[in-house]
Amino acid sequence: MTYDVHAWPGPDGLGVYFQDITARRRTELAAERHARRDALLSEVGTCLSGTLDATQALDRLADVLVPTLADWCVVTLVEDHPDGNPRRLRDIGTAHHDASARPLVERYASLRVAALTDDSFVMRTLRRGGVTRVPGNATDSIRAVLRPGEARDLITELAPDTATVLALEGRGRPTGLITLFNGPDRGPLPDDDLALAQDVAARAGLALDNMRLYRQQRRLAEGLQRSLLTAPVQPDHLQISVRYVPATEAAQVGGDWYDAFLQRSGDTVLVIGDVVGHDIAAAAKMGEIRSMLRGIAVATGAGPAELLREVDLTLETLRSEVVATTVVARIEQSAEQEPRSERTVRWSNAGHPPPMVVRADGKVEALTAERTNLLLGITSAAPRTESTAILEAGSTVLFYTDGLVERRDRSLALGQAALVTALESVAELELEDLCDEVLLRMLPPNRQDDIAIVAVRLHPQDGPRPPEAGPNAVPDDVPDDVPDDPTAP
Repeated sequence: MTYDVHAWPGPDGLGVYFQDITARRRTELAAERHARRDALLSEVGTCLSGTLDATQALDRLADVLVPTLADWCVVTLVEDHPDGNPRRLRDIGTAHHDASARPLVERYASLRVAALTDDSFVMRTLRRGGVTRVPGNATDSIRAVLRPGEARDLITELAPDTATVLALEGRGRPTGLITLFNGPDRGPLPDDDLALAQDVAARAGLALDNMRLYRQQRRLAEGLQRSLLTAPVQPDHLQISVRYVPATEAAQVGGDWYDAFLQRSGDTVLVIGDVVGHDIAAAAKMGEIRSMLRGIAVATGAGPAELLREVDLTLETLRSEVVATTVVARIEQSAEQEPRSERTVRWSNAGHPPPMVVRADGKVEALTAERTNLLLGITSAAPRTESTAILEAGSTVLFYTDGLVERRDRSLALGQAALVTALESVAELELEDLCDEVLLRMLPPNRQDDIAIVAVRLHPQDGPRPPEAGPNAVPDDVPDDVPDDPTAP
């Protein structure tokens, strides 16, 4: 029973007032427990939803649980073996209410998994799920199921009196464990706190399973994409560099691609493109259109505009629902241009951001056409036009997808202006370093889109191919040098 007592002096003595407030106090305590529970679950939700990295999530989770539910804790991740058997443990998160004891807990966690016996409380919980409680004398009980060594010595120094191990369950599989430790002053975990800890474990288990599925999807999408992005050719005195950077989020890995190959004439074809959509389906469609484009280009020897017209017709004939932006360019050289190490770039743009050319003197300009054509796959009747520009030795042309320049916090025009500035500042670098520096300067921390770039540099032809360009790499049946008459059969 709980009473509210008031006393006051009066002319006839001391007056005392008693009021039974047991029901009200129970209500207040229940409200406090609910508020505490809601606050903790809110923090748990924030730390689990704020990242898709399981290591970061579990490290944050440990800090949330201490000291609200325990004096100290260790949070464990259950990882999949390559054979799919989910039994590889890694202690990720640690926390202790006493800052001076945290290094001891961290050291213990770094050694614990290797010291666990099959009969340890952790392994028992992993096998059967649910909760395992050590209600008293936990130090001796845990020592008894650890192999001799430093981990056993550390648990003696940390001296827990009670321990509670909770399994984190995903969709039919363990995803992790939480081990809560209390000293003798705090005692065993009360029933209310145990229920709260179980709620936390249930939420964390599902969150970790979602992260596992995310990692699987990301590996699948990235693997599919990378398998379709082959190494570029390296024709005589042309150096080609490529990069592919996946989006931060797995669902955004998709349809960006690059390509660089030779036609039978010896001309070099460069392609950059982006299929509409950001998922595994977009990556599959990217593979379809990329294979179609390079196959037609090699079989027909078509120029950029004709090549895009043929792809439009093929997509219509096959009733393929693929829509993409792309730039197709061909590096050509006539007999008159060869002594001057000049080349012509001929390109056709289907709704894609314009390539950038870095001239030999460091000046940067966009390769813009008088008219940008419709995206690929819209209609076979779409007109396809070509533009040309003369490139001198030392020039570099950069093709890129829109993820490099477009963000939610700035317009495409501002992004392209930033790219020009970046290119001007790195124009003198070797090609591989230039590509790396451009990505370093342009990429945001959290990428909403995947990014592909292909860059080509024209080296002088009055000497050998420079060492930094690496060796030539061309098909056996394609000439290493452009013939005197590129139009000759």
